[in-house]
Amino acid sequence: MNKKDSIEIWFVTGSQHLYGEAVLKDVASNSNQIVATLNESKKVPLKVVFKPVVVTTEDIRQTCLEANHAPQCAGLILWMHTFSPAKMWITGLGLLQKPFLHLHTQFNRDLPWSEINMDFMNLNQAAHGDREAGFLHARMRLPRKVVVGHWSEADVHERVGSWMCAVRAWYDMQGARFARFADNMRQVAVTEGDKIAAEARLGFSVNGYGVGDLAAYVNDAGDAAVTTLCTEYAETYRVSPELKKGGARHESLRYAARQEIGIRAFLEEGNFKGFTTNFEVLHGLKQLPGLAVQRLMADGYGFGGEGDWKTCALLRFMKVVAGNGHASASFMEEYTYHLDPSGPLVLGAHMLEVCPSIAEGKPNMEIHPLSIGGKDDPVRLVFNARPGKAITASLIDLGNRFRIVASEVEVQDPLQPLPKLPVARAVWRCKPDFKTAAAAWLYAGGCHHTALSYDVTREQLEDFAEIAGVELVMIDGETTIPDFKQQLRTNEVYYHLAPGIGR
Repeated sequence: MNKKDSIEIWFVTGSQHLYGEAVLKDVASNSNQIVATLNESKKVPLKVVFKPVVVTTEDIRQTCLEANHAPQCAGLILWMHTFSPAKMWITGLGLLQKPFLHLHTQFNRDLPWSEINMDFMNLNQAAHGDREAGFLHARMRLPRKVVVGHWSEADVHERVGSWMCAVRAWYDMQGARFARFADNMRQVAVTEGDKIAAEARLGFSVNGYGVGDLAAYVNDAGDAAVTTLCTEYAETYRVSPELKKGGARHESLRYAARQEIGIRAFLEEGNFKGFTTNFEVLHGLKQLPGLAVQRLMADGYGFGGEGDWKTCALLRFMKVVAGNGHASASFMEEYTYHLDPSGPLVLGAHMLEVCPSIAEGKPNMEIHPLSIGGKDDPVRLVFNARPGKAITASLIDLGNRFRIVASEVEVQDPLQPLPKLPVARAVWRCKPDFKTAAAAWLYAGGCHHTALSYDVTREQLEDFAEIAGVELVMIDGETTIPDFKQQLRTNEVYYHLAPGIGR
């Protein structure tokens, strides 16, 4: 996605008739200039659209209703250039269903000290006009983002842009459909959850489909399409000799291609944005999809193993935040540890399904036994994740609310080669340290499945949580267990009481 996309952010400026038409023309002109500057900034990813200055209760109400019903409007930026009495905003903001950002700025950067008169003061009143607005937003308990600073500053553009990335992903989630092939992995708790509550709170739906339905799509994949895809594999990856044309396992590669073609066709026909699989239920499939899942994730689809629809949705969010669906993000699992006291590490992996968007270099395409499931050996991409700062995150259902547990990590190269581990993997150090991070994760109830991203930032997760009305707890370089436990206790009280606090 880029600024040419159909979604946009509306820029709405508040004022009032008190100051006269000449002032209102200046307000509109100044607002247009701010909009133009935001649109020129490379840090602002979505198109900003100037809307007429609102000066009455009906103006505001109509603008908010139009925003609700405009499919291209993903959110609003509100700014009070002058003083806009906040009671005028009660009805409109009470009806508004789109996220908004409160931009606390003023048109002039510097005060013209020797020339200030009352005309200047009447026009440039954001210092207290925005405080009037801020009171009402707080009084109405409205979720919002507040950005402070002059509209020309790169820092302001960056923070507005970061919020837009979260809004873009939130917009993508509304009405999103995720396919769950088979059910949850038997007896597993954390990958279960309330799908009705998720649709009501987060906007996406999850529905189950029989593996046999998918198998029909796989079986319908044409030989010519399979051959073409196998050629693409050979050009894109380092394919092991046994999988190449004429090799002893080439038919396994062709079946993996059939799976990719079939799953992709199923998802495209149903307009799905992600899916889950379950290795316990593979009726009609010869092998667990590995390569197909990896490549579909690389194309922007969300995914969760073992029926984990919450991680599937969270991964889709991470893919869209970066804008084009090809963000460096993957389904992940904290699989095992290196517990050397001098430097503990986490080895993240999964049976097969790690996205090549996080790979260091060109992945190897290999075939190995799966050791579980009792099916044919699946083809998969094998690689190390590239070094860099990243975030792992888990979305869990606590019954009365959803919680995102997120941890800042530093991905690094493995300490030694892993010649006998036939899956893609990531190795990372935890912040602030392994024991603190792992204990905090357990206290918070984070899932053993995560979505790992190099692109999503803490601020974007905070913005998303604010928009969605879900809890976010971060594990970072400043985390201590006593403070973290107190945060969890405080949050428990807040989320128990918050539904009863009216506007």
